[in-house]
Amino acid sequence: MSEVLSANAAAAPAPSFGDQRAAAIYDLGHSTIFASRTDPRFSYCTYAPPHLHESKQPMKLVVVVHGTGRAFTEYRDAFAAFAKWNDCIVLCPLFPAGPQGDGNRDGFKHLREADIRYDQILLSMVDEVAVKFGCDFSQFALFGYSGGGQFVNRFGLLHPERLWALSIGAPGSVTLIDSQQDWWVGVRDFEKRFGKPLNLAALKALPVHMVVGKADMETWEITHREGGKFFMAGANDAGRTRPERLETLRQSFEKAGVNVTLDLVDNVPHDGLACVDTVQDFLASVLRTLRKKAPGRAQ
Repeated sequence: MSEVLSANAAAAPAPSFGDQRAAAIYDLGHSTIFASRTDPRFSYCTYAPPHLHESKQPMKLVVVVHGTGRAFTEYRDAFAAFAKWNDCIVLCPLFPAGPQGDGNRDGFKHLREADIRYDQILLSMVDEVAVKFGCDFSQFALFGYSGGGQFVNRFGLLHPERLWALSIGAPGSVTLIDSQQDWWVGVRDFEKRFGKPLNLAALKALPVHMVVGKADMETWEITHREGGKFFMAGANDAGRTRPERLETLRQSFEKAGVNVTLDLVDNVPHDGLACVDTVQDFLASVLRTLRKKAPGRAQ
């Protein structure tokens, strides 16, 4: 997909003044909302620093995935200042509820819904944005909260080699690195489901962060009941509350040899925007390390 987009960009005529002005208004800074070229049922918005083309270091990509409430523009806005001062572009996808016409709010959380592969949709958006801004986004940072936390937990297991950082925020349900249980609770049938083995070496090399509010105690939305669409054996075994389930996920990752930074945020209930500063501190730390190691920089 990225090769096709690159070829199209190379063949395009030089932009007119009007095209340049429109790009400055609608592409740079807080963008308008774009339909995915791969599948227009899905959309995204971005934040690209106005100094994009004058930056003295390569831009990095940060992808932020909304939860069930689909507050994707709010997350984009919350990461804008971070992106401006850290030479990053922010991409926030929109996975609307019910793309199959059934009103399902939760399909994206499990990466696959009928014939939709949400992980592939996101990767195609990353390619599209890389071509648009002329950047190398072969790796990117990924953060998601609540339902988005479920998505990034599972995306990180499936595509760790595509990430330079992973931050998992307050998922209601977690997928453990557990070879004794099937997907989605564990990864026993991972390769059969996704056509690729779990890349544990890439996961061990990935900076992983987990974050949840200490006061995130409500369980009405996260308790799986027999007969529910995602109920399976072990569905509630990771814990009763989100902090308990995230701690179980941390233990699962660390047992597999993956280093994890876990932040429990004081006085915060289930509120993703209240956790953004903590996530940005983690990403800024990873960025500093990455850029110190960049070619041409003193070691």
